[in-house]
Amino acid sequence: MDIWKFYSIREKLHTYCNPVNKDRLEPLLHLLRLRPNSTVLDIACGKGEFLIRLAELYHITGIGVDISPYFIQEAQNKAKKRTPNAPLAFIQLDAKNYKPPEDIQFDLTSCMGATWIWNGYKGTLEALKNMTKPEGTIIVGEPYWLKPPDPEYLKADNMKPEDFAESHYDNVKIGESLGLTCTYTLVSSKQDFDHYETLTWMAITDYAEENPTDPDLPQILERMKHEKHVYLQWQRDTMGWALYIFRKP
Repeated sequence: MDIWKFYSIREKLHTYCNPVNKDRLEPLLHLLRLRPNSTVLDIACGKGEFLIRLAELYHITGIGVDISPYFIQEAQNKAKKRTPNAPLAFIQLDAKNYKPPEDIQFDLTSCMGATWIWNGYKGTLEALKNMTKPEGTIIVGEPYWLKPPDPEYLKADNMKPEDFAESHYDNVKIGESLGLTCTYTLVSSKQDFDHYETLTWMAITDYAEENPTDPDLPQILERMKHEKHVYLQWQRDTMGWALYIFRKP
């Protein structure tokens, strides 16, 4: 099964492909106070909503990078409809291979939920710091443990305890240890997480009813069954998630 096909089905009903409710994210977008023509780089941009919304608010110039051809196509289609004159570019690429034009740095860089691209949260902050202008903004979405994870949970999801920080505060400290200043955080509530996870169940159920002859359907349903079990058995009470907003000196 094409993994990016699976994620396009899984995230079909999502506006943002992470556990932050769009109504809670909107005030943060206004707090960014970007100037017209500010440059923005969004790594693992998903369906492009973050850049498109910034273009609607601030008339920014933006680049979105994502490995999924399905998400990039949807981002391009949305941008044509909502911001046809905005200088937005959506690039299908494994983001670890993305290199900005020589000597170019951005006013804002972001990676909201895909820090595996640079081998984890700290590596992602370091990579984005190098691509951000002095006094620019860095936004990273990252999990953290609410409590020590059950060994069975780690085994079921092929994780290690050290994959994520031990607390929300630790994620703030990691960024500040790199010389960044944390200026704001947006912490997902349990309701946010429930909405994000359970919406995937609805999307996959809809797909199964509409595409009963898809040869990938047994795998898709089995993966949904596994993810549902992991979320309800362990993840819901063990993992937190937040957006961390940092200023580069």
